Amino acid sequence: MLEVVGLEEARTLVEKRFPFIRDEIETVRLHDAAGRQIARDVIATEGVPAFDRSTVDGFAVIASDTFGCSDALPAILELAGEIDMGGTPSCECAPTTCVRIPTGGQVPTGADAVVMLEYCEEYGDGTIGIARPVAPGENIVFKNDDVKPGEILIEAGTTLLPHHIGTLASLGFATCEVRQRPVVGIISTGDEIVPVKATPVASQMRDVNTPVLAAAAEACGALVLTFPIVPDDFEKLFASVEQALGICDMVLVSGGSSAGQKDNTALVLSALGDMLFHGVAVKPGKPTMCANVGTRPVFGLPGHPVAAYFMFLELVAPLLAPREQQTFVRASLSAGVPSNHGRSEFVAARVEQGDSGAIATPVRGKSGLISQLSGADGFFVVPRNCEGLPVGAEVEVRLFR
Repeated sequence: MLEVVGLEEARTLVEKRFPFIRDEIETVRLHDAAGRQIARDVIATEGVPAFDRSTVDGFAVIASDTFGCSDALPAILELAGEIDMGGTPSCECAPTTCVRIPTGGQVPTGADAVVMLEYCEEYGDGTIGIARPVAPGENIVFKNDDVKPGEILIEAGTTLLPHHIGTLASLGFATCEVRQRPVVGIISTGDEIVPVKATPVASQMRDVNTPVLAAAAEACGALVLTFPIVPDDFEKLFASVEQALGICDMVLVSGGSSAGQKDNTALVLSALGDMLFHGVAVKPGKPTMCANVGTRPVFGLPGHPVAAYFMFLELVAPLLAPREQQTFVRASLSAGVPSNHGRSEFVAARVEQGDSGAIATPVRGKSGLISQLSGADGFFVVPRNCEGLPVGAEVEVRLFR
């Protein structure tokens, strides 16, 4: 039916031919940067914090003045002053003295520790009783402890998460440079496919692939454009793909990817550009194809939703988001998985934590049933030409989240 390539070969062909979908850079406001890929390494131009800072409410002290103290025998220190939040200390901490300090306050000169308020007692005569000793450096974040000047904080290509935004804010970045979001066009095909809001009649089916693929592409940071469902007609599909290529960086066509009389996707992609491959030795997802059309990738994905989703994750997602940002977990199989198809096989799985580590339980189902994935946390791959995996075999589960 098809001259298939192996899964690894398909990945290599795609990633070598299309190393970057979009590499242009734009500047965005910091609160609009979450989920975007940072364009350049972020290098700290200053240290954080800029001063020695207390992590608790209490009293700044010289640690050695507290050694040996207890509830029964507190250390008695003279109160030398108070630190105002956000202000520069106006006093120093000399031996046998202490300074009142709030959380986040600047530690005064001379002090090398802070005693929590709970272990202190004010006597009302200008002295403070310390009932618990502290070690040097206790309850203090020292200058540049968090960030050192010249340190690479965020590497180029990283998808920015909320904690990255916080790091940038702490260094005074109100804007940042990010890669432009690639535009992905999605086209579903088939005489039997109707819009989601329609009520199917006879053998019609609602369009599942468009919303699934759109959500998957958006999760990778792409902008998505969806196009009307196209019937099994060469001219109409050709026109739709050509239109999408005029405004998109990548196009995904689902359905019509096999070799039947009405399967036009391969014919259209071959007419528009150069076919890299048509057929991948996987189950589900064998009819998958990829073409180079004017330096842009166009994928023909299976009509079966689960197969289309798996092939998106394996071949399309790496072009949109770095593989290192995907989440994997090593787990032991709770049940054996037979496989003798001569193809790599994707198996959905639930992952639970057992006494001796993570356990993966295969979720059985056919490739056309998207509902099976609702009970799965991810999937693993049974290698090609492997007769299956036994109970207890260790697998690498790629998590959907």
